[in-house]
Amino acid sequence: MRTALPRRLLVAGFTVLLVVTATFAALHLVPGDPVRLWLGPSADPATVAAARHALGLDRPLPVQYVEWLGRFATGRWGTSIAQQRPVAAVLGDALGPTLLLVGASLLLSYVGGILVGAWQAARRASRADAAVTAATTVLYALPSYVVALGLVAGFAYGTALWRWPAVLRFPAFGAAGLGADLLGGAARFTDRVRHLVLPVTTLALVGIAGIARFVRGAMVDAMRQPFVRAARAKGLRESRVLLRHALRNAAGPVLTLFGLQLPALFSGVVFVESIFAWPGMGRVTVQAVLARDYPVVLAATAVFAVLVVAGNLLADALAALADPRRRRGP
Repeated sequence: MRTALPRRLLVAGFTVLLVVTATFAALHLVPGDPVRLWLGPSADPATVAAARHALGLDRPLPVQYVEWLGRFATGRWGTSIAQQRPVAAVLGDALGPTLLLVGASLLLSYVGGILVGAWQAARRASRADAAVTAATTVLYALPSYVVALGLVAGFAYGTALWRWPAVLRFPAFGAAGLGADLLGGAARFTDRVRHLVLPVTTLALVGIAGIARFVRGAMVDAMRQPFVRAARAKGLRESRVLLRHALRNAAGPVLTLFGLQLPALFSGVVFVESIFAWPGMGRVTVQAVLARDYPVVLAATAVFAVLVVAGNLLADALAALADPRRRRGP
């Protein structure tokens, strides 16, 4: 594992660079002038040309890319064209809400997915297993924004239609209600949690569906191994066989799945934050793309890429801890 770490870090750095380069190229292929969008249609050509020169957008694209890459590598992320604020400040305000959303949904996804998958493995080939398998397959196939719109229709606007208790009605937009700053500690915390319920549930439901299917398959395979049959032959209880032997043996592949979950999770965050008006990096990125705010889009893409790559490295480390056979590396 230690000998493979430098190579993994090199590959990770190259991956981030490749993602940023592709994003830079795609941004400049999309029609639209960020300066005209910023100044408005009434700006005269001389003003637009002066602004483009001041922002360095009149230089050749390779020069712009190299200069931006050099500044970004030294921590100078530039200024947002649309907001006229430092890019680091724009993303710094949005990073916390995104990490809160991703962290909460990831925790619920793994806890729920492992519980559902283990329950299915214990009842494999039963009608209940088939029903849950069908449900998780449909849920996993649905795009996150479809799940989000369904939850909004059901739990934000559909409460009166279904005559559900008022406690099941959750806010659909924003991270806090009007006047939340005037609330006390407990009331403010409750308001924040209620605003967090629908976006976290959206991401967690899709994650639970995928992880449950993976856990079920890994545990069913493990339960066919000789050491599980030997444990049963010793007279161990079935619950202990499932938890101490089958589930523990399936832990390595499940932790590896962590690295595959992060890209899907961060891509889902972009849509979910836009639907729920959650003030995170996904919503900021969408707004920056619409405004052709190149510095914000490039910096946000780089941050997302670094988070995904770091998650993959963490997943490899956790899988090596769970399975000693992987610590030697390839």
